[in-house]
Amino acid sequence: MSRPAFRAPTLRWAGPTALLLECANLGDVMRLHAHVTAHPFQGQREAIAAAETVLLVFRTRGEALDASREVIGIVPDDHVADEARTVTVDVLYDGEDLADVAELTGMSVDAVIAAHTSADWFGAFGGFAPGFTYCAADPAPFEVPRRTSPRTAVPAGSVAVAGEFSAVYPRVSPGGWQLLGRTDAVLWDLERAEPALIRPGDRVRYRAVRELATLTAAPAPAPARADDAAPAADRPGLTVVEPGMQSLIQDLARHGWGDLGVTPSGAADRTAARQANRIVGNTSGEAVIETLLGGLTLTARGTQVLALTGAEARGAITAVPANLGPATRPAPVGVPFALLDGETLTLEEPAAGLRTYVGLRGGIDVPLVLGSRATDVMSGIGPKPLAAGTRVDRRLDPGHALVGDPEPPVRVTPTAGSVTELRIVLGPRDDWFDAASIDRLTTQEWLVTAESNRIGVRLAAPEDGAPLVRSREGELASEGVFTGSLQVPPSGQPVLFLADHPVTGGYPVIAVVAPEDLGAAAQLPPGARVRLTPISVTDPAPVDPAVTDPAEEA
Repeated sequence: MSRPAFRAPTLRWAGPTALLLECANLGDVMRLHAHVTAHPFQGQREAIAAAETVLLVFRTRGEALDASREVIGIVPDDHVADEARTVTVDVLYDGEDLADVAELTGMSVDAVIAAHTSADWFGAFGGFAPGFTYCAADPAPFEVPRRTSPRTAVPAGSVAVAGEFSAVYPRVSPGGWQLLGRTDAVLWDLERAEPALIRPGDRVRYRAVRELATLTAAPAPAPARADDAAPAADRPGLTVVEPGMQSLIQDLARHGWGDLGVTPSGAADRTAARQANRIVGNTSGEAVIETLLGGLTLTARGTQVLALTGAEARGAITAVPANLGPATRPAPVGVPFALLDGETLTLEEPAAGLRTYVGLRGGIDVPLVLGSRATDVMSGIGPKPLAAGTRVDRRLDPGHALVGDPEPPVRVTPTAGSVTELRIVLGPRDDWFDAASIDRLTTQEWLVTAESNRIGVRLAAPEDGAPLVRSREGELASEGVFTGSLQVPPSGQPVLFLADHPVTGGYPVIAVVAPEDLGAAAQLPPGARVRLTPISVTDPAPVDPAVTDPAEEA
């Protein structure tokens, strides 16, 4: 049977550095995704497939513009199904919803199992969580709705169906899919060369078994051998005395894993993280400490050179009795300073902003995970959040590398009650809202709520304003999203996605914040106000004095 002709996608801009491509059907989505994965455009950072779309994210505006001129004319390569990898998943069909699925489909339980195991499933696209791959079949053996009441915790290894899709939950997580059974297959394992057991494009066969050998989680990484590094007690660096509210190891993010459900994560305010590294003489990609609202206390092991950037947080250095001089002295902001062996640095609550960055000369020595040292809070990838007693080892001896010059703050730091302007590009789903809502989005000042976190800044309409209103009924099929997306749930109150956002979302994105303004967004405290100003994708990129390479900011 010949394959239907590929139809050119419809292009929608998703901010100044991303393209959302709408395809005619899931088959075209998979063909387009396979093509741009095998033949990426210049500067392409992510290619995220979903049920009806492919999202392409680029480093810079220029690279996105270049791709926009070529992508509509793509003729994807033909992929022979027999060349696809086949993954077999053993399933014990004893799920809590098996009888309900039988009733919904008008089939017997045995017939549901037979239909699920005989279908030719294939990995269609990732999302929701690392290792969670939506599997489809042509034709679908049956279609069932999600549960009316989602579970707060679906066990890892649960085999489930929803709509025309089937999937396996790789970890314990909330979910509303119908549970058919369970497997002991490990869907996500960072110790494997390919962490995801099922990837987009794989053929998948579910095989019914009477029992499972084991039900295990992914194996923990093997501990480092004693000869892999100097003894811990002898390694220079810092020791955490108090971690404060939330202190994390972050760098400039991990890109290229979105199609497997892994968000880039990284520093929420990358401009401030980059500045902290520059001041202590590091390259911009070294890991730093990101800490929220002060309270972080660090003790030096050996003399270290540090820098504080980001939020306006005052610091105090407590000397040890053997050191000469006053018992305490202030720690400057935006200036390299020494923390002598045994001395302790304590950060106070910032007078403005939320997140302070601590740069350590030489960088922070934690393992690379998928090419990055960043902590992904939502997925649990990367270093654990800092706790009392955590050792933050210095990665390199900087030798005679030059320390940077003192620098002023990279921007006016927002405070509660102040107004911060964020530039936005409307779309890709602004056509889901009426004209009055588009006007309201860009004319009223939005209030930052206390529910904001690294996943997103939650905005609320002011007392004299109103939320946004959709102009169409129905639900949007989940599609790729990225940092800066302004997603609008049914409440009409926008959520501005930050570093740990989900890879896909099912609510329409009315606009995307310009990459150059994301650092300011990450510093918005509760009670701050936001004015959203529309710009065009062809407008010149704003100049950020803290960024020496514009390609790094996206």
